[in-house]
Amino acid sequence: MEEIKFALDTFYAVMAGALVMWMAAGFTMLEAGLVQKKDVSEIVTKNLGLYSIACIMYLACGFVLMYPSGTFIDGIIPSIGTAWGLATDNPIEEIGMAYGMDYSAQADFFFQVVFVATAMSIVSGAVAGRMKLLPFFIFAIVLTGFIYPIQGYWNWGGGFLAANGYSDYAGSGTVHLCGAAAALAVVLVLGPRNGKYNSDGSSNGMPGSNIPMAALGAWILWLGWFGFNGGSELVVSSEASAIAVSQVFLNTNMAAAGGVVAALMASLILTGKMDVTMAINGAIAGLVAITAGPSAPSGGEAVIIGALGGLLVYSSILYFDRKLNLDDPVGAISAHGIVGIFGVMVVPFTSDASFVWQFYGVLAIAGFSFIMSLVTILVINKFMPIRASDEEQFEGLDVSEIGVEAYPEFK
Repeated sequence: MEEIKFALDTFYAVMAGALVMWMAAGFTMLEAGLVQKKDVSEIVTKNLGLYSIACIMYLACGFVLMYPSGTFIDGIIPSIGTAWGLATDNPIEEIGMAYGMDYSAQADFFFQVVFVATAMSIVSGAVAGRMKLLPFFIFAIVLTGFIYPIQGYWNWGGGFLAANGYSDYAGSGTVHLCGAAAALAVVLVLGPRNGKYNSDGSSNGMPGSNIPMAALGAWILWLGWFGFNGGSELVVSSEASAIAVSQVFLNTNMAAAGGVVAALMASLILTGKMDVTMAINGAIAGLVAITAGPSAPSGGEAVIIGALGGLLVYSSILYFDRKLNLDDPVGAISAHGIVGIFGVMVVPFTSDASFVWQFYGVLAIAGFSFIMSLVTILVINKFMPIRASDEEQFEGLDVSEIGVEAYPEFK
């Protein structure tokens, strides 16, 4: 019986990880659809590269940083493991899991590594259209190999946040806020795309290349999020865990629906039209909002949480663009960062989590991710320019960075 449970839970972890891995395709399609035609091949290359880098770096050092057997500073700075890769027979000694292993370490690694890639994908969308490829990949090495695992240890690896009652079930803070804080740091150094803002601060529209493609990306993300949240239950072999997984699936779906409807209604009321890009971001916002606590709310509460996320992302995107002149082509900082904070802070309303430690968690994750990312990108920029030149941006990054245009017939 124990072997059957182990096999079932291992299979569940692997299949949930496969769903989350499919989210990489969702981010790729979403970003490719929302950037200009001349930058589509470059954004596709970024996503293929960042996913691969994340997998390699997490295998090399990220996993043992996030789940260490010891610490340099207890609860804050994990020790660095020495093993490269996972053993094929037993978990390596450098891994000190924060929970009982009811499935294989290899399955756990696979499930964890696709989360790392998700955090880096958030950066990709925010810097689209003006960041050069090589410095982006160097930044990906640092974020996925070191920045993400260290703050991930605080929550999921038994660090100080977990020890003090911080609750973040599937990563509204640990994954989404981390990625958004990193994206904000890079965007502040990088600056906006050429032509995005006028001298008086007014914003110019820069329409995406393919709305159906962006919508397909949103649908893929919606589907993949069932693995993202549902897989975070970790096991499914008991009656209680099966019911919990079912509730997570239900709430994840309902929150996304609430986000779409709220964003559409806000757009209709304020502009007289239903903006499809806001509907797409409404879905993502609803999903991010429920991610920190998808098991506790009822289906109705999940709709409300998702709807509030949809309203928040709508207002945040407009504020960042029109008031702060912060160029974020896909709305990633708003959908994953601002709504990520909301997702973490709404958890105590449906659980016994501490508002104080939820707030501390937000400050710790956002602060660490932002500061370390800012230092990293400033150092990279010192040795190689991270921003494409005016001429390169005018011609498109497909020409200057890739050499293969996504839509050559439209030149």
